[in-house]
Amino acid sequence: MHDAVIRTHDLTKMYGRSRGILQLDLEVRAGEVFGYLGPNGAGKTTTIRCLLDLIRPTHGRAEVFGLDTHRDGIAIRQRVGYLPGELRLYGSLSARELFGYFGHLRDRPDGDDAARIAEALDLDVTREIRTLSHGNRQKVGLVQALMGRPDLVILDEPTQGLDPFVQQAFYRLLEETRQDGRTVFMSSHVLPEIERTCDRVGIVRDGRLLAVESVADLKTRELRRLELRFGAPVPAETFTSLPGVRDLTVDGALLGCTVEGSVDALFKAAAAFELIDVSTTEPTLEEIFLAYYGEAGDAAA
Repeated sequence: MHDAVIRTHDLTKMYGRSRGILQLDLEVRAGEVFGYLGPNGAGKTTTIRCLLDLIRPTHGRAEVFGLDTHRDGIAIRQRVGYLPGELRLYGSLSARELFGYFGHLRDRPDGDDAARIAEALDLDVTREIRTLSHGNRQKVGLVQALMGRPDLVILDEPTQGLDPFVQQAFYRLLEETRQDGRTVFMSSHVLPEIERTCDRVGIVRDGRLLAVESVADLKTRELRRLELRFGAPVPAETFTSLPGVRDLTVDGALLGCTVEGSVDALFKAAAAFELIDVSTTEPTLEEIFLAYYGEAGDAAA
């Protein structure tokens, strides 16, 4: 039985007549990396701000470490590292000075830990923050969230502005956090990122939680759009009944389709012909939602 680090019940936040999140029931287990996946505007940031008592829910409740997020907000935030989606920092300080300041505020003045994380992310800590590029400011935000080994790390779209090499370093830091037995709650609108880093994923659309799944289960239903170009026209009927193949179009020697799960059957059928080229693209999140969770999303709307 896993202890819940985050638990919400019927959590709802309305902004006047506009919805933020609606009747959110969510549980995040100790020691896992939990991905919170949804398009921009789905309610991810609203959820995070309610968990940190930065905004108050319209009704429902939330607990972090078994503590009420409103009544015990200060005690909760002492144990949490947080990277907001809209990061604002003290521009006149250097990164090193900022880390020292935050460390003393949290009563965790571990400069060596901050320096280690900064080095892993290739961050120059001596420059004033206002002189840094967007990507380097994002690194500063990541360091201040991860330093001091907080029990829970909450990250709102953490890799925006990071180049691919720095993203890989960040993923290694997440794995280190997991191995320590600490918990990560990470919002994202990038499915491959969630698959790469997380144990489970909560999928949110229009303020409602559509599903919570293990990443392993999500991958078994992975959706791909494929385009196959042959040396000569191919018969459409060869491919129409293949398992997992949908949205099939054949225009002479060009075949397009969407495949759910394994592409083995498709490629074995294609091997009977002269296959010239194969290209694949990731579907959008909205296409994934419509394919997997359309009925649930429509019922909740």
